Amino acid sequence: MKMKSNRTGRRPGATADGTVDISRRHGCVIVTLNRPTADNRISSAMAEQLIKLAEQVEDDDSVQMLALTGTGDIFCAGFDVDIDQRLVESMAMLTKPTLAIVNGDAFDEGLELALAMDLRIAPARARFALTQLARGLMPHFGGSQRLTRLVGSAQTLKMLLTGAPIDGLEAMRWGLITYLSDGPATLARCVDGIIRSVLERGPIAMRLAKEAVLKGFDMTLEQGIRLEEDLYALLQTTADRNEGVRAFLEKRRPLFKGA
Repeated sequence: MKMKSNRTGRRPGATADGTVDISRRHGCVIVTLNRPTADNRISSAMAEQLIKLAEQVEDDDSVQMLALTGTGDIFCAGFDVDIDQRLVESMAMLTKPTLAIVNGDAFDEGLELALAMDLRIAPARARFALTQLARGLMPHFGGSQRLTRLVGSAQTLKMLLTGAPIDGLEAMRWGLITYLSDGPATLARCVDGIIRSVLERGPIAMRLAKEAVLKGFDMTLEQGIRLEEDLYALLQTTADRNEGVRAFLEKRRPLFKGA
């Protein structure tokens, strides 16, 4: 299924429910949360669009990667109360590489959404926080579990129990984000470089490598190595693998077709 643009020609923030804007950069689908009047909080209508989009991205062989960002200088301040529980998992379950372009603050469920992506880039001024406990709530889109796996239990408890935000510099030191920029211009250049680098990889190899890392995390070392061996054997049967070998021998860039 091919991606279709969701742009309607409305001015930003013209609808109370917000919009999900979609663009393409070669094999990467770039999704922009567009609800600036509500700090890009995700509405139920936006959530439905994102869930459907995740299904389309998974099924579209022309798409190799998905990137998610917010409009303006805020990534996402959270979700409305009636959000489909499948939203974050629909992003986490994608077999293709994903990138959160955290262009500004990522709070509460907005941070939980960013945590479900494979890679995260943010400027130093961006802030990250989980403040649900102050309202007698707690994360329920996987935030307590994914954050712990990234930064450890002590730092996770610090964020949860105090609700205090950390900036991009601290997030980078903790391992919460994978890339750090010092401003919007640098952020854009870094994003271009990340997307270009990912799109140069073999698409099947990327999906299998992602599966090895994510599934192997909860296995014993012996089980994880066996999984890696099995996935490697599967990769050997693909045309992309043969193209990679030929390109190496011929000293040229490979032309992967995802087959």
